[in-house]
Amino acid sequence: MTRALDDVRIAEFGGYAAGPHIGKLLGNFGATVVHVESRARPDGFRMQYPPYKDNRPGIDRGGCFAYFNDSKLGVTLDLKNARGVELARRLVSTCDVVIENMRPGVMARIGLGYEALAAVRPGLVMLSTCNMGQSGPRADTPGFGSQLTALAGMCNLTGASEGPPMLLYGPYIDFIASTLGAAAVLAALERRRRTGAGAWLDISQYECGLQFLAGPLLDYHRDGRVAQRAGNADPDAVLHGAYPCADGTWLALSCWTEAERGRLDAAVAPQTLADWLAARPARAAAEALQAAGVHAHAVSTVADLFTDPQLAARGQWRRRPHPVIGDQAYCFPAFDLAETPGEITRAAPTLGADNEQVFGELLGLSAAELAEYAAAGAFD
Repeated sequence: MTRALDDVRIAEFGGYAAGPHIGKLLGNFGATVVHVESRARPDGFRMQYPPYKDNRPGIDRGGCFAYFNDSKLGVTLDLKNARGVELARRLVSTCDVVIENMRPGVMARIGLGYEALAAVRPGLVMLSTCNMGQSGPRADTPGFGSQLTALAGMCNLTGASEGPPMLLYGPYIDFIASTLGAAAVLAALERRRRTGAGAWLDISQYECGLQFLAGPLLDYHRDGRVAQRAGNADPDAVLHGAYPCADGTWLALSCWTEAERGRLDAAVAPQTLADWLAARPARAAAEALQAAGVHAHAVSTVADLFTDPQLAARGQWRRRPHPVIGDQAYCFPAFDLAETPGEITRAAPTLGADNEQVFGELLGLSAAELAEYAAAGAFD
């Protein structure tokens, strides 16, 4: 079946989460995505982030890399080698989009900045995403997701009022930025379809995270009130928190009106809420309270996510065989298209697995040319 982005080709330079996740989303809807690494400096997710196959680190054993790079082709190019940069330009000359998440100025210094690439591919859409964006006094500041959530004010609002700020789990802002980045690429491609004009998209991950603080930002702007940590308390909910249940399970519960609080009290009567919850697992408690018109749901574990019938019914997990890791569940995007549905088309590539296909078949290099580039160290 035809997919929405079947005619789009993307070159992806960078690693970790924020850049490659954009390519994954677009690849799931048909784009041909070429993930560019080097043997000397592979994507950091390959070796720096567990889990690994059989708990043994290895260049092609990293589950984290595989999870964010399905549906892509993988090649190696030494971008410190003149012949490697030459090949990168040849690749871009066949592409509609370039995605990169290096530090500001790096792509330009190696001859792959937007102006240089737009010269070889008029109408090119290029997306650059980094911590702070391409300009400003702190543009060169490096960091990962935990630093970004601290900088964007999220950590200062997370945790108990009497305790320290809490780091959010994982690269939270990276995925806010990457989802917005995918939408920005699609908008730029639509603009190019209508006008023929390319675009250079500058995505600041820091700024993307600020949209989740709309309420606290508005409070400060309007009243000068600085929001503080308050645990699970909410200024509007009558009851709002996570509560222990039987068998070590937990229930997330909130009552947003006095009427809803009354329905909760009636559902647990004549017991106290604590005693009522202690007598039943969270899932049973959630079902009973939902039936009574109360906002409640069990707190899921990671294992629960793989057995959730809702996720299964919507095809969230799609298993594909990886040549080293074996059978792996890949995460489909949280949306689909009715007439041109997406798919996890293939497992993530092993390092340099598709050099011949990309440079030989897609770019049309002869065997002699490939050998010449290899001898010059372009693929290292």
